[in-house]
Amino acid sequence: MAEDLLLIEGTKEEQYEALLPQIKALIEGEEDLVANLANIAASLKQQFRWLWVGFYLVRNDELVLGPFQGPVACTRIQKGRGVCGKSWELASTILVPDVEKFPGHIACSSLSKSEIVLPLFVNERVMGVLDIDSEHLDSFDTTDQRFLKEIVSWINFT
Repeated sequence: MAEDLLLIEGTKEEQYEALLPQIKALIEGEEDLVANLANIAASLKQQFRWLWVGFYLVRNDELVLGPFQGPVACTRIQKGRGVCGKSWELASTILVPDVEKFPGHIACSSLSKSEIVLPLFVNERVMGVLDIDSEHLDSFDTTDQRFLKEIVSWINFT
């Protein structure tokens, strides 16, 4: 596949439906985890123009910054701290409509207003998280959760 995305306007669902096959084509057959995470982050950032899209990977009992698109970010996050650490601890997706109201939110960027974090699983074990931040309140919903969950299910850690 060419390294250009076909970006579309439309509803959030229509945008995901156009983007998902393109992401799948980018990562299908590529075995390098970093390359795939980088292309997923870039594709999501380019289509939706969110503030920050990236991955944190579990390393030595903490989350360590992985491939991302956006402003510089926190490098390490402890389990249970902030939205990413809490998603890891609970092994579940967390939607945050207003980060100022999330107890213990870690403000890597003061521009972030809402956030969604999805855990990455291998055999029911959390190996990392996909973290997405928006400059707008209440940017994420169950549509995002559904499509992003499908995308992270394609990530191969082996």
